[in-house]
This record gives sequence, structure tokens and C-alpha cells, in this order.
Amino acid sequence: MDEHIVILIIALVVLFYGYISKWLARFYISGPMVFTLLGLLMSPYGLDVAQVKVNADFVTTLVEIALVLVLFSDAALLDLKLLKQSWQLPARLLFIGLPITVVAGAIVARYFFPDFPTLYLLMLALLLTPTDAALGKAVVSDPKVPKKIRSTINVESGLNDGIIFPILITVVAMILSGLEKAQDNSWLMYVGEQILFGALVGGVVGYLGTKLQTFCFKREGMVETYLNLIPIALAILAYYLAEAFSGNGFIAAFFAGLYAGNTSEMARGHIEDFAESEGELLVLISFFIFGLAFVPTTLPYVTFDVVIYSLLSLTLLRMLPVMVSLIGTKLDLATMAFIAWFGPRGIASILYVLIIAHEMGGIKGFETLYSVVTVTVLMSILAHGLSAQPLANWYAKRHPDTESSAKQD
Repeated sequence: MDEHIVILIIALVVLFYGYISKWLARFYISGPMVFTLLGLLMSPYGLDVAQVKVNADFVTTLVEIALVLVLFSDAALLDLKLLKQSWQLPARLLFIGLPITVVAGAIVARYFFPDFPTLYLLMLALLLTPTDAALGKAVVSDPKVPKKIRSTINVESGLNDGIIFPILITVVAMILSGLEKAQDNSWLMYVGEQILFGALVGGVVGYLGTKLQTFCFKREGMVETYLNLIPIALAILAYYLAEAFSGNGFIAAFFAGLYAGNTSEMARGHIEDFAESEGELLVLISFFIFGLAFVPTTLPYVTFDVVIYSLLSLTLLRMLPVMVSLIGTKLDLATMAFIAWFGPRGIASILYVLIIAHEMGGIKGFETLYSVVTVTVLMSILAHGLSAQPLANWYAKRHPDTESSAKQD
């Protein structure tokens, strides 16, 4: 792989999309749709301009940085004070809907892929559970949609990847150690260290780093330009410091963001600026790599069962658990269906599966499972990208007073 050619192509893709992004938005064509399509166009399935291996060092490094910054930004933008005031709906989605989704996904996967061990099917369900608000950006950013509903969808998306990841690394550790039949509990110690030290290191870095930033800025010791750079450095520092202390760097990045964003309003504002510019660029580049490297690798293993399971994962296996979790909230059926539908599968699933592919030495033996992730994400990019704005308009027209009514109650 000529990495310089890939970098040049990425630059050209960014320029191409940047110049016409507003025009494309009028036709409900989103950034992830464009970048994935162009990545596929440059792959051996298209013009064959570049060939990239899924577990190439270049891809792994890019993906790790993107995942670190995505987890950091997602956590930082969660306003815990605001969450305390309206925690009921997100809590139902995360602590009732999410576990049901994982269990249902693994059970149904057994019917479609009976030859795979239970841990592999559980890994598949975990990979497909995190949601990506970026694929339904029109919903979470449209002021016509009641704030309570937008916040619920956004909080779920921001927290579910952080909840899923520790469980995912536990399952991966068990698979790698061949512990499906093991009698010892050494993997528990490993996972415990990963989570505990990752959370501790991340929390300390996020808290102290943000406090120091505020201290220096108020005493005019910092140039304002660096306020947008400090959060990026903190995220990367948390990742590598946690790895040095036997913790998980990704969990550290999440907790660093959680503390940074809730320690200083100023810091959260600059992190939000980063997430909307540099952060979004990294996410779009990840979609490009997905189309360029991952899709061509896994498409040959797509079968009828893969397509059907992927379709179920986007619809019934997502929507039914969410609607069950919302029973008793006094939300009408349209609102429950609206929240349930906007659980797109995107950046978290892509980044997690690429990290796992690297950890497991490529995709050998996991072709079918990874192809399910590929098809599910491709379906989601298209379906949620095209439906976000029309459904947001439809819902807003039918629920114009939802927020004000809730306040009166």
C-alpha cells in the first residue's frame, strides 16, 4: 500500500465534499454516504486506485486516534447536570433497552449462524449495539424536534459506546485466551485491570488537565488558540498513560472526556468546536477507510443469512427492545418508534471492528461475522442518512407542542 497515495486521495475527497456539501444536503446526501461511496470507488471494487489491508499499521493508527477522539468528545459533551434533570428516558434506553438488544441479537444470531461459538455471537451483538447520532445528525440538531427527544437520542449515542466497550474487550479477551472452556479466572483479572486503571487514569488526566487549563487561561498564561488543542492532547495523553499502567486507553479517553467536559464549561465549549470540525473530519475519514479497506475485504462473504440478519439488526432487534424499554413513559407510539428507529450503526461499530480485526490478526475465521457488521453499517448509512431530515420534519409537524406540554406537566 502506498500510504502517500491514500493520504492524497483523502485530501481530494475532503475538498470535493467540502465544496458541494451544502448542495448535497438538499438531496439528503450525508457526509458518511459520500465518503463511504468514494472509498469503495477507489478500492479494488471500483477504480482500484489503492489497496489497503484492514490490519495495516497505517489503518490501525488512524482508527485508534479516531476512536480515542470520538470517545473523548462524546463523553465530554454529556452534560451530567442536565442529565440529572431528565435522566429517565436515556436511563431506560441504556439499562433496559441496551441489554435486551445485546441478548436478543446474540440469540437470533444463533439461528442464522449455528456453527459459531456463543462468545463469537455475543461479540457480534456487541459490535452492532452502539448507535451513531452522526448518521442522523438532522434529528439531533434540528430545533423543530423537541429538545427532550433530541437529548434522549444524543445521550444514548454518547453513552452506549462507552458502556459496550468494556464488555466487548472482556469477550475479546476470553476469545483470544481460548477461555471458553478454561477453568481459571485469569481473564477476569486482566479485564478488571483494563477497566479500573483505564477509568482512574482517564479521570485524573481529564480533571487535572482541565483544571490546569482554566488556571493558566484565567491568569493570561495561555494563548486562546491553544484552548482547542489542549483537549486533543489530553485525550491522547490519557490513552497512552493508561496503556502504560495496564489500563485500557480507550476507556481512559472516555473518562478523560467525561471529567473534562463536566469540570469546565469553557472546556466543553472548545471540545464541541473541535467535534464539529476536526473531529468530524476524522469520523468522515474513518468512513472513507471503511469503504476503501473493510468493505472490499468482507463483501465476498456476504450471504443471504448475513443480509437478513443485518436487516433485523437495524429494525426489529433494535426497535422492539427500545420500545419495550419505553413502556410506561406516557410517550405515544409515534414517539417511541421515532426514538427506536434513530439508532444508526456507524462509527463505533466500524472502529470497534477494525480494532478487533487488528487484535485478532486480521479477519481470518471471522469473515461472516465481520461481513454482518459491514452490511449493517452500509444499510444504516443509506437508510438513516436518507430518512433523518424527512422524518425529523414529519415528527416535528405532529408533535409541535411536546416540549411545552412536558414543562406544563
